Amino acid sequence: MRDRNHLPVSHVLLWLAISSILSTVSPMRSHLKPSEVLRHGGHDPGLGHSYSSSPSTANQHGSYMPHSKKFNILFFGATGDGVADDSKAFKAAWKAACLVPRATIELPSEFKFLVRPITLQGPCMPHLVLQIDGTLVAPSSVAKSNLYQWINIKWLHDFTIQGSGTVDGQGFVLWNISESHHIEKETKYGSSMRPTVIRLYKCYNVTVRNIRIINSPLCHLKFDSSQGVKVKNITISSPKDSPNTDGIHLQNTRDVEIKHSDIGCGDDCVSIQAGCSNVHIHHLRCSPGHGISVGGLGKGSSLACVSNISVNSVTVQNALSGVRIKTWQGGVGSVRNVSFSNVQVVDVDVPIVIDQYYCNRRSCRNRTDAVAISEVTYKKISGTYRFQPMNLACSDGMPCTGVALRDIELSPANETQVPREAFCWKSYGESQGLLHPLSLGCLQRPTRLMKAQMKSHNDTCYY
Repeated sequence: MRDRNHLPVSHVLLWLAISSILSTVSPMRSHLKPSEVLRHGGHDPGLGHSYSSSPSTANQHGSYMPHSKKFNILFFGATGDGVADDSKAFKAAWKAACLVPRATIELPSEFKFLVRPITLQGPCMPHLVLQIDGTLVAPSSVAKSNLYQWINIKWLHDFTIQGSGTVDGQGFVLWNISESHHIEKETKYGSSMRPTVIRLYKCYNVTVRNIRIINSPLCHLKFDSSQGVKVKNITISSPKDSPNTDGIHLQNTRDVEIKHSDIGCGDDCVSIQAGCSNVHIHHLRCSPGHGISVGGLGKGSSLACVSNISVNSVTVQNALSGVRIKTWQGGVGSVRNVSFSNVQVVDVDVPIVIDQYYCNRRSCRNRTDAVAISEVTYKKISGTYRFQPMNLACSDGMPCTGVALRDIELSPANETQVPREAFCWKSYGESQGLLHPLSLGCLQRPTRLMKAQMKSHNDTCYY
């Protein structure tokens, strides 16, 4: 006869299993009410899905099951009050999600996450998504750091940043500090610079969409040594007087599309630097800012190669320039096959600019070498200017060739203003269609010797 004081083995195992499930609910959720847990991406145990399957899983992945594809940083210890430092929670969520294909790191809405300078790196499993629906905010104080960017993302394939939230660089703290006194001051950490808000380095097939990036200390969004970049439907916003706050900065990056976005900042709305090719910008609104710029290129006698740039269907308002190419004296290399078309300008100082004498200091030494500029088309540029309709200041030693002006119509923003004539220097090409004012027809015809000289410079870039 069986002893009644001993339970069947099956009952004992069942009791142990239930105890295990109840004991592994993550303590990280203790500060949230059940309704808040559900609202921010948790699972209801009453629906047959426990928070965790084992203590080891809770330690590695917060409160997620091993096969979960959503990683809410609240469940990795983030507070989300905009005061406590959530950097460790962010990195823990990233590390866990990085191991899972098609994973999503969630920064939920109605929370503000304070994060100090951070590096998020791969390689990760493909199709990783950073979903920013809340606010990601930088520290308001100047942090001593050797990082030149606040959020540094690198070595990723098939990666997306998206969401309805905001990334706030709180740059106003640094804009008001004298650069000569503090920002460029050498410290034991190196040069203490104003950081870029988001930088993606050596990333391939990446998308940034829908988010809002504001108040960067320096550049808002930078792509460096990357390929296959898509930016769409984003908003970038900083005051007009915020120094050097480029909207989107590209360097050594290929195969880029930027579209359907609104950028307002204190510098170039889009800045295209050395090593960029196959860049298509369209349906963009730039206000305020310095317009859309290729360069400055060739600083310090460096090699600069830029090709196949297309800017189409954009509006530039309340800006220093409309569409601009700028190079330093002494550089080598070339800029070629650049097209600006269907550009509407409103209250822009100088809508069309080529400046091969670019200098952002009090004075720069004259040099004979220059980055060669060729095959640049301006088509259907119209609107109002505040100072001058066009300024093409090309190099004596390396003139601009293959410049095309087609259907350009520009008028003074102030009707009482005395119209200022367009300016061309060492600029060769042809004009077609309607040109207003007539001074826009100042291009010269190129010579055979000049074309041969341009070809020798183009060859240095090995397109």
